[in-house]
Amino acid sequence: MRGNLFSWNRRTGQRCKQFVITSAGSVKIRILLFCCIGFMLVLLTSFAASFLRFSDFAADDRFSGSRKGYTILINTWKRNDLLKQSISHYSKCQGLDSIHIVWSEPDPPSDSLKKYLNHVIKSNSKDGRSVELKFDINKEDSLNNRFKPIADLRSDAVFSIDDDVIFRCSSVEFAFHVWRTAPDAMVGYVPRIHWLDQESGNRDYYIYGGWWSVWWTGTYSMVLSKAAFFHKKYLNMYTYEMPASIREYVTRNRNCEDIAMSFLVANATDAPAIWVKGKIFEIGSTGISSLGGHTEKRTQCMNRFAAEFGKMPLVHSTMKAVDSRYIWFW
Repeated sequence: MRGNLFSWNRRTGQRCKQFVITSAGSVKIRILLFCCIGFMLVLLTSFAASFLRFSDFAADDRFSGSRKGYTILINTWKRNDLLKQSISHYSKCQGLDSIHIVWSEPDPPSDSLKKYLNHVIKSNSKDGRSVELKFDINKEDSLNNRFKPIADLRSDAVFSIDDDVIFRCSSVEFAFHVWRTAPDAMVGYVPRIHWLDQESGNRDYYIYGGWWSVWWTGTYSMVLSKAAFFHKKYLNMYTYEMPASIREYVTRNRNCEDIAMSFLVANATDAPAIWVKGKIFEIGSTGISSLGGHTEKRTQCMNRFAAEFGKMPLVHSTMKAVDSRYIWFW
């Protein structure tokens, strides 16, 4: 009996041990399931929050601008409806100091348009902010007008933007803070690339590449001024120091003023531009980039400008500035 009792205790102990192991395995599986469910909930919440932020142009800002802030330099042409929409949006951005509208139309802006825009800016100005609005009137219709010097500009940072594209305010504030870390650089949302044509037999012939070339290679060499920050000093340099033949070429061909500015900044810094991640909202119709022969014309511009500068100043880069607070996975 003593031996049997001992065996039974061993068997019972063994059974108890097996039960503990089985229970521990079940607990581990449950913990794993709970972790997976929790991860999915966090992912869905992050996605929903991101969706709401991207859907709302006027998302609240996460950065407080410096006292000077930045100036929005907006280029427009006979699209008052788009101009009103853009001003209505950007006037809500906390870092904004002033808005300058590049006006090159034959007729001056109407009093009703001025009154409407001033009312919009006043209604959107909160917390004691006072945003200045000015029309920079030009007699000549030239794309060079968007880079004319501005007298008594209150801020060093200039955010050049077209009237048909919108970025949420938090994205603009982030790009502004990136620019403040490298104020001599050009910081923007729309990257482009160039490369040597290996098949032409001319070692100094360059080709202009659009967005899909950037996407495929992960490399860029400029950011377009349709949405980019740069220092106000480049307005003077563009007008008074860059070869006049380049400005004449831009006026004559009605193209490539953005490439000319990229050449100017790269030549002054010997450094690449900085590409910032940002969701772009197109609120207008398709522009000149949708017309036939656009890439060929831009290629011609690049080679003409490189000849005028005596070199290719653009520098390639693979870096991209991203706001890590909106990235749920590294």
